[in-house]
Amino acid sequence: MGTGACLPDFVLTNAMLEHMVDTNDEWIVQRTGVRERRIAKNMHTWELALGAAQDALADAKIDAGELDLILVSTCTPDTNTPNTAAILQDKLGAGAIGAFDINNACTGFVSATDIADCYIKSGKARTVLVVSAETLSRIVDYTDRGTCILFGDGAAAAVYRATEDDNLGIQSTFIAADGSGAEYLRMEALPVEDPFAEDRTVDPKARFLKMQGAAVVRFTARAVPQAIDTALQRAGITADDIDWVVPHQANLRILDVIARRYHLPKEKVYVNMDRFGNTSSASVPICLNEMRRNGLLREGQTIVCTGFGGGLTYGAFVLKL
Repeated sequence: MGTGACLPDFVLTNAMLEHMVDTNDEWIVQRTGVRERRIAKNMHTWELALGAAQDALADAKIDAGELDLILVSTCTPDTNTPNTAAILQDKLGAGAIGAFDINNACTGFVSATDIADCYIKSGKARTVLVVSAETLSRIVDYTDRGTCILFGDGAAAAVYRATEDDNLGIQSTFIAADGSGAEYLRMEALPVEDPFAEDRTVDPKARFLKMQGAAVVRFTARAVPQAIDTALQRAGITADDIDWVVPHQANLRILDVIARRYHLPKEKVYVNMDRFGNTSSASVPICLNEMRRNGLLREGQTIVCTGFGGGLTYGAFVLKL
């Protein structure tokens, strides 16, 4: 019914990173496609979530009181409890409805959409707000050029509502996990002392994200086609029916692989990571909001959204406009 986004004003360019870590613009662009990313200076994750949610509700032309459920995907909440969705429920002035967080890293928006779809199709909810909000700058080590060049902050949201037309909306979903690759993309939960441990030393960098890039790319090469193929099969369509692929913005080389795999022109694979970097679960809805606002999404189109990342997790859904 509507989309929205909230992106921080501060822009961290590759040129600025050159003064922070041993890297340069050419090296970053060639390997990732990222030229700049947004950083949430003096902003909480819930503030980004609120801005995106308000934007999406306004676009959908509905009031928060019409919501039946709020889902927030984030791996960078301000607090483990209360959850971000509960904070959002209060700030929006929504009623006494369900509100919970989903931590599925870069697959978060796809996973939340799957849950929203289940609630709506089961009849337990009619209108669901899904928000993905990330402040990855808080967990990135800016002395590690393998990670700090990739990630940015941002939030985006979507409003889903039940429809009687089976040919509109979510046509299929698929989500999965492969926990055997958990060490490939990892961040400790809370770097606090264990009061009963003999060695009570806390690693000051324990809270930073650590990534084995080559292993993650190998996982992606296998997982993304499986996710998209399964979603297409469940929807009863083929790659020839796709108008847009909206992928998680992880790496430009990965997006090129998706285009080749499905024999799609690059123009059908939406890319904005050059301007926003990898915003984890927020990347897919940020893309959808840009596309909607720029008039790229039109009635009758078939869109495939796919997410993949930490967990390791992966998934996809097919959306018919």
